[in-house]
Amino acid sequence: MRTKLKPGEKMILLTRRHWYPSLFFPMILSFFLVLIGIGLGSQRSVYYLIAVAGVLNAIYRINYRRCDIWMATNLRVIDEYGLFNHYTIESPLDNINNVSFSQTLWGRQMGYGNVMIQTAADRGATTYFGVENPDTLKDTITTMQEEYRKSAGREEVTALAALVNGRQPANNKASLADELEKTYKLKQKRIPTEDEFNNLKIKILNA
Repeated sequence: MRTKLKPGEKMILLTRRHWYPSLFFPMILSFFLVLIGIGLGSQRSVYYLIAVAGVLNAIYRINYRRCDIWMATNLRVIDEYGLFNHYTIESPLDNINNVSFSQTLWGRQMGYGNVMIQTAADRGATTYFGVENPDTLKDTITTMQEEYRKSAGREEVTALAALVNGRQPANNKASLADELEKTYKLKQKRIPTEDEFNNLKIKILNA
């Protein structure tokens, strides 16, 4: 992994392309190139270059797979690829609207599939092809999203409580802070909607 983590960021899951879609057919091609090169090279040595090309192709494919990874952290999803050049695509958890995965019958047997991420960014949907254990990546992203929202909500309630405590009389501070905490817990249980939660905050702060 070449992408540096941000302060307070933790890697939760690291996965990569499954060996079958990334290596199976390239390895077959390399194998036949080596056979052809050796067979023709016995007649004319220049054809040994075909065998060398087969070996180099195998080495390149193996090392490229090592660099083609996806990482889920507590803040974002990172798509990192490129052997000689380095490319990354980041999807912050708060910008992800939907996560799903798909597997063919063969993919279920072999343990690979595609993961689709719908974001609020301009690029819209992003599909990760041939991912090892796509259900694990999908579940990890959704779990981290929920944890991220809870953490952001706790920080919001803490900031609001601090604001209340700083501007309200002493006899009202505890009750208002408690009310904010109760409102947040209701929001976590999905009892009030987002708009209802915001209206409750306004009423509490204006009390």
